[in-house]
Amino acid sequence: MSGCSWGYGPKNGPDHWHEMGFPIAKEGARQSPIEIKSQEAKYDCNLKPLNLSYDPASSKSISNTGVSIQVDFDDCSDRSVLTGGPLCGKYRLRQFHFHWGACDGHGSEHVIDGKNFAGELHLVHWNAEKYSCFGDAVKAPDGLAVIAVFLKVCDSNPALQKIVCSLECLKSKDSKSEFKDFSPCSLLPSCLQYYTYLGSLTTPPLCESVIWLVLKEPVTKQPLDCYRIPGSS
Repeated sequence: MSGCSWGYGPKNGPDHWHEMGFPIAKEGARQSPIEIKSQEAKYDCNLKPLNLSYDPASSKSISNTGVSIQVDFDDCSDRSVLTGGPLCGKYRLRQFHFHWGACDGHGSEHVIDGKNFAGELHLVHWNAEKYSCFGDAVKAPDGLAVIAVFLKVCDSNPALQKIVCSLECLKSKDSKSEFKDFSPCSLLPSCLQYYTYLGSLTTPPLCESVIWLVLKEPVTKQPLDCYRIPGSS
């Protein structure tokens, strides 16, 4: 399978990634995603609330990666940062992207008490106080902090309409369009209670560098057919 690119199909999906140059998929010590069992989670009174300071003007572009829709941000300075929770220092927002399945009933990567959601949003941040660039941070055990937001289907979600309107320009893999003045806070639930654990990227190279912050409260979004893109299977 050395000539095959990773994806989510029956021959190149997660069950085969260890055969495609990513042995960490089977051998890793902190691979994600996981099932979170709420009854087994331990309350830590030392954990702080999450503090998000996002500058809408730092959003740059929206693109079709072939497996997701991704919005990138200017991370050259502390314009959009995450602090608090289990984190030491500021983590800069790099990008956010979506995960979904072939149907609306099974699309989230993490699972809560056996329950899947229609999709999952990931906001990816990196430790800019400790590392000089994202490439260095992604190799470090405390390099990244990712907020995971579960998505439920509803008739409409005004906060996502700007993204939906941009999809017409993103029908081919690697297509990109300017995407300005967008605050990721509009995608988050009102309650920012979270589960946290040490894990990994959920796609190759599967680096074990992520401090996960999985929000308990889901948000609603339009039927996910609006977001499925060519090459996302």
